[in-house]
Amino acid sequence: MPIKTELHCHNSFSNFHLGYKEPPYDCDISIRDQLEQSYELGLDAIFVTNHNTLDGYNQLLEYKNDHTKFKNIDVFPAEEITTDTGAHVLAYGIYDAIPPGISLDEIIDEVRKQGGVSSAPHPFSMIDALRDSAKKCDMVEVFNSNNVDLLSNTRAAQFALDNNMISVAGSDSHVLSTIGRCVNVIDSENNLDDILHAMKHGRIEISQTGYALENEIIDHLRYQINTSREYIADYVSEHYPNSKWFATLLLKMLDSNHYDLLWLMSYKIFLYFLKRISRKINFQNKDPSFMKERNLATMFKMAL
Repeated sequence: MPIKTELHCHNSFSNFHLGYKEPPYDCDISIRDQLEQSYELGLDAIFVTNHNTLDGYNQLLEYKNDHTKFKNIDVFPAEEITTDTGAHVLAYGIYDAIPPGISLDEIIDEVRKQGGVSSAPHPFSMIDALRDSAKKCDMVEVFNSNNVDLLSNTRAAQFALDNNMISVAGSDSHVLSTIGRCVNVIDSENNLDDILHAMKHGRIEISQTGYALENEIIDHLRYQINTSREYIADYVSEHYPNSKWFATLLLKMLDSNHYDLLWLMSYKIFLYFLKRISRKINFQNKDPSFMKERNLATMFKMAL
């Protein structure tokens, strides 16, 4: 029987695991809400893919087992691992967490030792992408809901075709409403061994895709900013000391509900620049390394 599966979602146990260059808070979805949303959508299975940890899987499984309402939803372990270059890799079906900061080859070796399946999430996004190294993974995410520049997904889909790779879609859910935004159907029995075997042999199809909406992106950004102010202040002081006054002013303005228009305007400007940068990186072969340096002046210049 085909299994409707969510392959890329986070919950609150992802917090404090992203890495020292990232804000500490990643997601505020509770395990109860994650299961409720999955139930309402009629999902058969979900893989919990928190950053650099398996935390959140056992807790979700325990909550599910304590509530008969969710008996028909299977929960499986997974991890989104940060490589030594800052790129991300998804590992499905592993039982021991794989530490971040090691090479892609080491991660893939460890996934195979544990009998798992690897996938390249958002492989052509701007900062945390494997790009051409995605071909080393078992699968590639050709559609990611958060790739709102659109071009990153277009590039990923062409890459999968060119390299004859197994294609999947990922909601990359960080807010409740985006769980199940992308659904993959697996031709398998609903148990982990059969699902992993089906993945490895390409018996998986994308059945639904959809982008995160403007308000959903803003809600996630608002959550990260409101919970990570100390991190933001320290980061700005270290990397952009001359702009500290502007960052402080902007945060104060964003604090007020009267400035919802400012959030919307900031997002639209960000999206405009992102699309221009994405086109240059993904279709004009510009070196993307400047994005990892997070030099605002260089980013702005590239966006013009």
